[in-house]
Amino acid sequence: MGEDQADFDIDRYRALLAKADDEPSRLALIELLIEENARDRLADDDARRQALSQAETIRRLLRNHSG
Repeated sequence: MGEDQADFDIDRYRALLAKADDEPSRLALIELLIEENARDRLADDDARRQALSQAETIRRLLRNHSG
């Protein structure tokens, strides 16, 4: 199981799906899933940018230290 799936609360989504007994509630559940996925992707992108920035800082420090 990947890290993405570790945060996926299947029991919560099953409970919400069980309560989604009409079209508006099913659409609300779909919207929630989309929003949460988008939020997770933004967090992943932010973490990736931060890691790249830190790597660039380390690269510059090493270059300046050895030069």
